Amino acid sequence: MNSKHLDGRHAVVTGGARGIGLAIARRLRAHGAKICLWDRDSAALAAAAGELGEGTCTETLDLTDAAAVVGAAESTASRWGGRIDILVNTAGIAGVNRKTWELSPEEWRVVVDVDLNAVFYCCRAVVPHMLKHGYGRIVNTASITGKEGNPNASHYSAAKAGVIGLTKSLGKELAQSGILVNCFTPAVIETDILKQCTPQHIDYMLSKIPMGRFGKVDEAAALVAWLASEDSSYSTGAVFDLSGGRATY
Repeated sequence: MNSKHLDGRHAVVTGGARGIGLAIARRLRAHGAKICLWDRDSAALAAAAGELGEGTCTETLDLTDAAAVVGAAESTASRWGGRIDILVNTAGIAGVNRKTWELSPEEWRVVVDVDLNAVFYCCRAVVPHMLKHGYGRIVNTASITGKEGNPNASHYSAAKAGVIGLTKSLGKELAQSGILVNCFTPAVIETDILKQCTPQHIDYMLSKIPMGRFGKVDEAAALVAWLASEDSSYSTGAVFDLSGGRATY
């Protein structure tokens, strides 16, 4: 994979103002892609865009608002001559740590809205632009918890399982279109999302990882950069583990 293998490509990264999203944006930019960061934090977006430099644009929006997502897709594509070649969905929240029966309906809903529904809204808004040009790469951020489930995180586990199912379905629907759809399932990546979790929950997750450490954002970015490239040409609807050995299937 050469250092500028994404020259001429145009990539949207959701949740791109920080964490995994920003690390992925850095990697895609380094490989030559133009970047548009979608996030709700305008100040963090401005800082990230300043770091990434020329060829970077931003959209400040609530990703759980389907109409706003359609508007962002139209605005982004119009900047780039109608093209969006790459969509990386990284925006997400952990939510509170409680037993399933102790979660309020609102605590459940907000996690599912951000971690699953927003992924659907973004794919729904961007795929038509990709279809016009017969090319695209979509990479969704799922989680090992979507396969195995974590106690005290049923809302997060269910949402990430939904992302896996969405990825598999959309990948099959687009398999002959030139648009490939894959997801990756990290165990835990060291980002600010850990601040939303209790120390006990963090210790539990670490105890499940044979490597004995959490993943790093640059490790996630390296995998996504390949999945977003033309070098990834025969995988779609697939799930790529990034779990330090935790994954069992």
